[in-house]
Amino acid sequence: MAGIAVVPRSFHSGGDDDDHDNLQQRPPTRHSAAPKACRVCGDEIGVKEDGAPFVACHVCGFPVCRPCYEYERSDGNQCCPQCNTRYKRHRGSPRVPGDHEDDDFHGADDFDDEFPIKHHNQDESNHQDVAAHSENRDYVQPQLHTGGPAFSSTGSVAGKDLEAEREAYSNAEWTERVEKWKMRQEKRGLVSKDDGGGNDQGEEDEYLMAEARQPLWRKVPMPSSRVNPYRIVIILRLIILCFFFRFRILTPAYDAMPLWGISVVCEIWFALSWILDQFPKWFPINRETYLDRLSLRFEREGEPNKLAPVDFFVSTVDPLKEPPIITANTVLSILAVDYPVDKVSCYVSDDGASMLLFDTLSETAEFARRWVPFCKKHNVEPRAPEFYFSQKIDYLKDKVHPNFVKERRAMKREYEEFKVTINALVAKAQKKPEEGWVMQDGTPWPGNNTRDHPGMIQVYLGSEGALDVEGKELPRLVYVSREKRPGYSHHKKAGAMNALIRVSAVLTNAPFMLNLDCDHYLNNCKAAREAMCFLMDPQFGKKLCYVQFPQRFDGIDRHDRYANRNVVFFDINMKGLDGIQGPVYVGTGCVFNRQALYGYDPPVSEKRPKMTCDCWPSWCCCCFGRSRKTKSKKKKMAGKHYSRKGSIPAFELEEIEEGLEGYEELEKSSLMSQKNFEKRFGQSPVFIASTLMEEGGLPEGTTSSSLIKEAIHVISCGYEEKTEWGKEVGWIYGSVTEDILTGFKMHCRGWKSVYCCPERAAFRGSAPINLSDRLHQVLRWALGSIEIFMSHHCPLWYGWGGKLKFLQRLAYINTVVYPFTSIPLLAYCTIPAVCLLTGKFIIPTVSRK
Repeated sequence: MAGIAVVPRSFHSGGDDDDHDNLQQRPPTRHSAAPKACRVCGDEIGVKEDGAPFVACHVCGFPVCRPCYEYERSDGNQCCPQCNTRYKRHRGSPRVPGDHEDDDFHGADDFDDEFPIKHHNQDESNHQDVAAHSENRDYVQPQLHTGGPAFSSTGSVAGKDLEAEREAYSNAEWTERVEKWKMRQEKRGLVSKDDGGGNDQGEEDEYLMAEARQPLWRKVPMPSSRVNPYRIVIILRLIILCFFFRFRILTPAYDAMPLWGISVVCEIWFALSWILDQFPKWFPINRETYLDRLSLRFEREGEPNKLAPVDFFVSTVDPLKEPPIITANTVLSILAVDYPVDKVSCYVSDDGASMLLFDTLSETAEFARRWVPFCKKHNVEPRAPEFYFSQKIDYLKDKVHPNFVKERRAMKREYEEFKVTINALVAKAQKKPEEGWVMQDGTPWPGNNTRDHPGMIQVYLGSEGALDVEGKELPRLVYVSREKRPGYSHHKKAGAMNALIRVSAVLTNAPFMLNLDCDHYLNNCKAAREAMCFLMDPQFGKKLCYVQFPQRFDGIDRHDRYANRNVVFFDINMKGLDGIQGPVYVGTGCVFNRQALYGYDPPVSEKRPKMTCDCWPSWCCCCFGRSRKTKSKKKKMAGKHYSRKGSIPAFELEEIEEGLEGYEELEKSSLMSQKNFEKRFGQSPVFIASTLMEEGGLPEGTTSSSLIKEAIHVISCGYEEKTEWGKEVGWIYGSVTEDILTGFKMHCRGWKSVYCCPERAAFRGSAPINLSDRLHQVLRWALGSIEIFMSHHCPLWYGWGGKLKFLQRLAYINTVVYPFTSIPLLAYCTIPAVCLLTGKFIIPTVSRK
């Protein structure tokens, strides 16, 4: 077991400022360079027959490769993604409905290309790629939907690289998929029926090339038959409300004016609350992901795995209130996730500095050596043992391994022993010794005083840790307890999450982070892959701040008497927000883009600005959300996007300048000084260097011991002083509902988010099982909303003139004002009783003449 649990070094200054004044900010992405890759699929543009570069659009020259051009003409909207000009036909392109004689480029009308025949040589591989792009009939907005570096349009896939995809299907299923693909090609004229006796292996290779070139996800609009009636009802209710308020205001009850005034005010508030709740649901959408295509693109056999690393965050405070066995199950489900082992790290934040959790993770790491290979060998779901063994299903279904039953019984017996060990630790922790807890080596536990203790880090598993029983590596497991001292504000969960951001940046620095509460386990071992389908999209992924998954719960009674499922919120509201700018962050089950949490702006889009609102129908004449001219002067850090490729040798701030060589041609005014780096991120050269690495990874020339020491430094209680942590960087402070506030700040900067609802729920958690716990939870949410309403981050006045869409703002306004509805609701319910007691009514009586 490798690792260290040490006390932090003293908080120090960053050194002599004069030695580092020339430190420069990383440069913005350069848009002036001539593009060499297709902006839709990431392939090379290619050249025409005469050797000239292929240019799809004659108006704006938007870089699109030939296969994407052909697909857009055959199955898309036949227009350029940037300027929306209709594509004209190039030589060699089949005609499509709407083509005219004067649309042909270069004059000649090539009749032979009207019905192209697919050949198996490399010279006509463009036609194969056309089929690849045309397979997805529902593919819309190709500039957003393609993902990852696709296969080259003239490349080939070796047979050995396709075995993994081939083995995923039975012979009958594989033959059926290939035949369907051939039929689609025949319908498009890309193959004749006479070619049916060709090379079967070549056809399979072409099919897999087609699959790999398809987008990793697609947007699925709700059927009009379901959405339009709902919209019509909203409009009808709005019209009825107008007539109702006209009647109420123009016919006051003069004999009961106070009661009439209170009732009208309450009714107006109810109407506004209804509007805030309904209109963000105007554009609900669904999304689909394609995990097989993700594997084809980034996990080719014989090549290094190109999937992005992911850091998992698990937060806990009091193990006596949050059972350690539940936390252990969450950690085990993460360690057994279906993702490359060397790209997964699990960080557990213990904000209570509990030795009970420390010992629990030690036992969990030992049990994981047997549990993880069992899960991957037999592909079991879920991979949290407590919930796997408690399932009342036929566990022999789809299990063909002859030793499965025997191994399952042995594993269940080992898990029962593991539970006995954890329960014994819990029983021992009930009575704390007067002299405090003592570790196994005889030294006192540093966290005996939970409000005054040093920072602690322990690495249990990882590249230098224990192997599993089969001799394979396990994901890294790290215990983190940040330093706490009297007189410092620690900001509860938000402060703990920011400490995890810094520790993970120093130790592993994965570009993406997935945060979970300790009682939420991975119910779907492919959840990380689901998120990567969006985040690794070469165009759309760069604009995403996070991918939010819905919350699902175990232990809910049949009638859901406490409304724990929140069906309206998770299955209706969130899908509606996904059609605008993205769902709100709900605190758990979310995969973050690390750059977004650092306070950077998303990359600037090259699309022409639209003069109409994106979040209302095209026929709507409202001006809300209309694009404005960008301000000439923005904040040095938050107002720009900075790209950085390659690693930076760090430990000394002046060495960071070496990574900025080669950008001398850029304006000096766009670069950041050393003092601004330290003011924003704190005085840690290693952490500052990590923020400049968009692709993740560790600085060169570092050692494990030096990184541990630096990680201890970044979780010291004074590290965040005089920095922008909690203000512009990381989780935002100022509310107990830090999740809503953090997501709101990201959306205000222009980031987008995605709502991912896989068929099998990605995560499942524990819900309140009694009324008092449920009321306490709802009260906490209400208090957090009121805190945001009273702060300068209130959506009513914060961020106007920015990049937050109007309907998205309405949704955030609704989240902070809904607690106030209790006041008019109480008043309105009291009015009938007052009317009966006084004999005065809020509606005027009909007088007889």
